[in-house]
Amino acid sequence: MLTFEPLRIYAAKHRLNPIDLARRTGLTRQTIYKMLDDKSVSMDAIDKVCTSLDLELHEVVRRKREGEE
Repeated sequence: MLTFEPLRIYAAKHRLNPIDLARRTGLTRQTIYKMLDDKSVSMDAIDKVCTSLDLELHEVVRRKREGEE
């Protein structure tokens, strides 16, 4: 399973709410909320976050191991 925990941490650290993230990335609020809820989104959406926020993939998403909370 993939988790967007790194993105949530980044957003909290930089005091960005979902609307701020949507504005900065050009993604819809719905897509941002999906990411923040660890729902499936397209690779294009993930790439857009990386590009817009100048982040590497590991700073946006990581693999959550089985049994890990």
